[in-house]
Amino acid sequence: MLIDTYGRVATDLRVSLTDRCNLRCTYCMPEEGLQWLAKPDLLTDDEIVRLIGIAVSSLGIEEVRFTGGEPLLRPGLVGLVERVAALTPRPQMSLTTNGIGLRRTAAALKTAGLDRVNVSLDTLRPDVFKALTRRDRHQDVLDGLRAAHEAGLTPVKVNSVLMPGLNDDEAPDLLAWAVRHEYELRFIEQMPLDAQHGWKREGMVTAGDILASLRTRFELTAEGAGERGSAPAERWIVDGGPHRVGVIASVTRPFCAACDRTRLTADGQIRTCLFATEETDLREALRSGAADEEIARIWRLAMWGKKAGSGLDDPSFLQPERPMSAIGG
Repeated sequence: MLIDTYGRVATDLRVSLTDRCNLRCTYCMPEEGLQWLAKPDLLTDDEIVRLIGIAVSSLGIEEVRFTGGEPLLRPGLVGLVERVAALTPRPQMSLTTNGIGLRRTAAALKTAGLDRVNVSLDTLRPDVFKALTRRDRHQDVLDGLRAAHEAGLTPVKVNSVLMPGLNDDEAPDLLAWAVRHEYELRFIEQMPLDAQHGWKREGMVTAGDILASLRTRFELTAEGAGERGSAPAERWIVDGGPHRVGVIASVTRPFCAACDRTRLTADGQIRTCLFATEETDLREALRSGAADEEIARIWRLAMWGKKAGSGLDDPSFLQPERPMSAIGG
């Protein structure tokens, strides 16, 4: 079990497979990209499978989410999913992706054992997509979403970040589109995890802004408090159901008290929080010949030291040095 001093138990493992990405979203990284991790620094497939195996057999992990960077850029991803699906006990498996490449991989990923996907899409307008991501790949994402739905990687969840002056007027249109296509939409407040450190609290679109915009067109009914559990998204029933929309308000409505996540970076570091400033090295333990029991002990110790909260509500908050693409969502 991965328990901390506040009694929270981590059952959800986020595994970053790469820090590389084929988009250059303005709220994530500069147009020229970043200095990527060197290949020898990345965990190998065998190392990833071994660590996930320890997590599910000895540490109580029940769900694994593959992230990045863009995880579809990881060579051999389908085989990796298949190997994790063969573990005992078998964890639930999901993937967070920008959707580029899903059209050609969705069916194979489903056959290998992937359960569902989260796809990032911030706009329905190709020109705005190009301005936000600095790439002309909007149709590729739409095609990927369709392929994921047809392959049965459901519920297909769509993650959207609204940016002032670009797409902050699109919340109702995005929800109407998601309802029409049977996707579950989740808006995410912009977080201070950009490589440029340009995030400003006073400039972000808040959960309150998003809900006010949605209510100009839809009737929203809050789900019961017991239905959320440890999920990061607050959810509302849309026009009486069955469709729902979520808002992940890490900045204005932090949910740290119910957090059940632990994170493994692409270079083998354990992070207890998305906004942590410290990491615990498992790669060195792996490569120096540590037994599974010792790796589990190091992991437990790291999680025992998890802080009460992200600190985002503290005026003295300092943004982590590593950006989102290097941490893994």
